[in-house]
Amino acid sequence: MSKILELINVNKIYGTEIKNHVLHDINLSFEAGSFNSIIGQSGSGKSTLLNIIGTLDKATTGDVLIDNKNIRDMNANQLADYRNATIGFVFQFHYLLPEFTAMENVLMPYLIKYGKVTKEIKARAEESLRLVGLEQVKNNLSTKMSGGQQQRAAIARALINDPKIVLADEPTGNLDSDTTESTYELLRDINEKSGTTFIVITHDRRIAEKTDRIIEIKDGRINLDLYK
Repeated sequence: MSKILELINVNKIYGTEIKNHVLHDINLSFEAGSFNSIIGQSGSGKSTLLNIIGTLDKATTGDVLIDNKNIRDMNANQLADYRNATIGFVFQFHYLLPEFTAMENVLMPYLIKYGKVTKEIKARAEESLRLVGLEQVKNNLSTKMSGGQQQRAAIARALINDPKIVLADEPTGNLDSDTTESTYELLRDINEKSGTTFIVITHDRRIAEKTDRIIEIKDGRINLDLYK
């Protein structure tokens, strides 16, 4: 498999007079179609790492290559366009818009990018909702769905622009154990069927064990990089 993502000597430092060195010389690469987890205690730097990978934050020094493109020299508008087209996000809190239906929420990233929904894109949204088991509630307002259904809608939303990478930050942090299991099974199923690269941040070692690779961040450094 080819590399979809590479971090080369990435450092992140916050502050000028009082410096907080959060990430130290991170070197990582991810293969296209792989299913990875990043673990670490609170404050270890794992969320900062995910934000840099997702182009929501910039490394202080070092390079980040996504699909062989170095994002370091992109301006804010270029980064936003690239992020919307290339990366899907699933967060601990679903961030669905309460005044919209599940279908409308799923279509939102496409609307933001292109301004108009085609029949083909609506069909893709229908398929994404079917894939996550929400075809029966697609016209429900997000507030009229369960927590598990809301998170599944957020997963479908992350897939609408056919991203090459999906970044999931504690995607089951607010779900019960049974819903957590089914959600990770769903992510794995999408990974296997679509070949989308997944990078999942979790504090739950049991969940990390279900992935193909575990990367542990400790004090801003890679403490473990285990392929299974």
